[in-house]
Amino acid sequence: MARYRLEFKGVSKHFPPMRRSDGEGVLAIDGVDVAIEEGEVVALIGPSGCGKSTLLNLASGLDRPSRGNVFVDGEEVDGPNEHVAFMLQKDLLLPWRTIRKNVEFGQEIRGLDAAERRKRSEHFLAKYHLSDFANRYPHELSGGMRQRAALARTMVMYPDVLLLDEPFSALDAQTKMVLQQDLARTLFEEKKTALLITHDLVEALAMSDRVLVMSRRPGKIIREIVVDAENRQDPMSRRQHPKIGPYIAELMSLLDIGHAEELV
Repeated sequence: MARYRLEFKGVSKHFPPMRRSDGEGVLAIDGVDVAIEEGEVVALIGPSGCGKSTLLNLASGLDRPSRGNVFVDGEEVDGPNEHVAFMLQKDLLLPWRTIRKNVEFGQEIRGLDAAERRKRSEHFLAKYHLSDFANRYPHELSGGMRQRAALARTMVMYPDVLLLDEPFSALDAQTKMVLQQDLARTLFEEKKTALLITHDLVEALAMSDRVLVMSRRPGKIIREIVVDAENRQDPMSRRQHPKIGPYIAELMSLLDIGHAEELV
């Protein structure tokens, strides 16, 4: 029987008004049901403001649903969970710490001893080609290398579930594809479970097992596309798969790409 690493059951989120003049507030998502199996990567796309990031915040325990429940490994999420890691489009590296010390930061908070922190950090610095820059500071690195460091900082915690909020959207196209390759290989080899938010339709199809499409606010899941193409661990190769083109056309139709402002 499939084991669900991450599950949303009938989840809705209402944000109350900031001021009386704001009316009844905002219903961001409404009745979302999603189940993600162990080792599965699911991409989430939809118009701006449809509640994609809200779902990640609920999964991470940074916020609570107004209705419904969120589960990680069958346990209801009621706060931050050490088995869940969040990676954002901004690297958020601490400028006064070296790259090694940034990678070790989360481990320090968890109380791991110095020897274990060093062992883990060296492994992931090497994995993401940062060993030669371990003692540099963030301002000395390119944007792509900083995001590699953010990826190392995320993976060094050995999370079971990764929440990825447009992690490569700020990068140039070439660097973005290289980092997609690194992340996809890691997710595949280590059988990690991930929920990826992206506005890049090719990225969604190249990196995931399924793509979930959300409606305009209040966000609901309106379509699921199972990506029937091999080589999820190799996005560069999968981009060339003959089925990717038709999938993109279907997604463009669902999202009404002709009205470009809907995806901004």
